[in-house]
Amino acid sequence: MKKLAILCGFVLFASGAAAAKADIVGDAEAGQSKSVTCAACHGQTGTSPSGDFPNIGGQGYKYLVKQLMDYRLGAQTNGAEGRNNMLMASQVVNLSDQDIHDLAAFYASQEHPVGAVDEEIVEEAQRLFMGGDLDRGITACAACHGPSGLGMGLATFPLLSGQHAEYTALTLKEFRSGDRSNDPNGMMRDIAARLTDHDIEILSKYIRGLY
Repeated sequence: MKKLAILCGFVLFASGAAAAKADIVGDAEAGQSKSVTCAACHGQTGTSPSGDFPNIGGQGYKYLVKQLMDYRLGAQTNGAEGRNNMLMASQVVNLSDQDIHDLAAFYASQEHPVGAVDEEIVEEAQRLFMGGDLDRGITACAACHGPSGLGMGLATFPLLSGQHAEYTALTLKEFRSGDRSNDPNGMMRDIAARLTDHDIEILSKYIRGLY
């Protein structure tokens, strides 16, 4: 096992234009007090104890705001718009915009975890991650999330470093099937549709080790 320190990224949980409203400022201290119910799945500081739920500590502020607002919209429209998830729906449906910004500020202020990756998949995964696959029309993963998988906050591309492999794989499969559709212009759905199960497996494990 070894940790990977390389300049790379992946258009995995990509969102569109920044959702944060200019007239709302998140308060991390207030967000911490509002995060009590979130801790059951995401941990007290955003490091989830289970691969079923994402690590959100250190995630980009604007990205967190957008995802929470998308979840809330999904709950309010019964999945017709936004991001539909039954578990998250019950948590966000009654959140105000200020609540969302406060929670985002708290989690964005936390440290993100760093994982490790099996050495046997590094070469193959890195080749796909860094260079894509021209023959299959797969864009290089490194194009959108900046050095070391730390994301691009202003562009609302999320932090990927240290994410659970299980959650990454699930997300890619949801984009591939269309069950998740809150990506701008279908960009992630287009990429994921070209990935095989094997591609998803090795990329998910590889992303886990980025830092």
